[in-house]
Amino acid sequence: MINRDRAVQTFIDLARIDSPSGKEDDVARWTVARLQALGFTVQEDAFGNLVARQEDSGPSPLVLSAHMDTVQPCIGIQPSIEGNLIVSDGATIVGGDCKAGMTAILEALASLQEEGVASIPVEVFFSRQEEMGLVGAKNLDFPLLTGKQAIIFDTNGPVETIVSGAPTHYAFNVEVVGRAAHAGAEPEKGLSAILLASEIITRLSQGRIDSETTANVGLIEGGSVRNSVPARAIFKGEFRSRNPETLAKVKSMVQDSVDEVRNLHSAATIELEFIKEFDGYNLTGDEPLLAKVTSALGSLGLEPQLGPTGGGTDANILRQHGIESLVVGMACREIHTVKEVVDITWLVNAARFCETMITNHGS
Repeated sequence: MINRDRAVQTFIDLARIDSPSGKEDDVARWTVARLQALGFTVQEDAFGNLVARQEDSGPSPLVLSAHMDTVQPCIGIQPSIEGNLIVSDGATIVGGDCKAGMTAILEALASLQEEGVASIPVEVFFSRQEEMGLVGAKNLDFPLLTGKQAIIFDTNGPVETIVSGAPTHYAFNVEVVGRAAHAGAEPEKGLSAILLASEIITRLSQGRIDSETTANVGLIEGGSVRNSVPARAIFKGEFRSRNPETLAKVKSMVQDSVDEVRNLHSAATIELEFIKEFDGYNLTGDEPLLAKVTSALGSLGLEPQLGPTGGGTDANILRQHGIESLVVGMACREIHTVKEVVDITWLVNAARFCETMITNHGS
């Protein structure tokens, strides 16, 4: 039986371990010890991702997954309980994304061990640096992961929240090289890289392009001192869409904007780089795993709520490697902000769902 108090304590213990992206060693050590105590053999790949399984695990295990890193501000989290919520002191996030997901998995496994209940074969995959662009999943040693179906606890809301689609994500980098000059004595000799970069940026549509598409320029830097015409500037952006045709149009918009400014200022050098971060997906409704998840939720009196997301998760990467993956809610809201909270009822339900999947509905 899922133990509410144990689940809460597990989350609090996890939340107190600093684990910003790229610095997950402490939480990984804690997690390895917990998994080993639950009878799992844990392997760590070259990137530091954790893959665990029970020694007597049979073929075709169900993969249970979450990520170990948290977004800033996440140093020195002080979780506390206010009614039915776990909150921070307001100076940091509380770490529900994704330690609530980790907690749901660990509590389900602890409950099964305590009760001595048989389960289907299970693998656990806890990734690193998910928040940096699914970096851990991209670097996973995939032969370690033998399961072909995965449930990933990594979206806002209760466990009955199911991600029905996620976008393809492109990043782009632009470097502008102009010509330096003294800004007061002879500005005519200069060609401002910052000004040219701004000409490109103002040509770009940004924000929500449509219901399936977003675009953003999130970083710009250039110049060295106030009184010099800046010779170099860079800016970095991204765009995402669940619609391939719209994605291609936005990519062309970025390319055309760069080309226009390049043609207007032939003395400058402007370089553009596109990077596909991950491919998107849309559920058809006929997926075998979706049927199992829907059945498990129904047995708990929970109504599945399917909807698309504008973000990516490790599911985007696992699906590219032939692993049918479904993302469910991890029991928190207001993620990536200091107002983030973990709903204890949701947390218990996530653990109950996980336990149900690996006992009654996972085969």
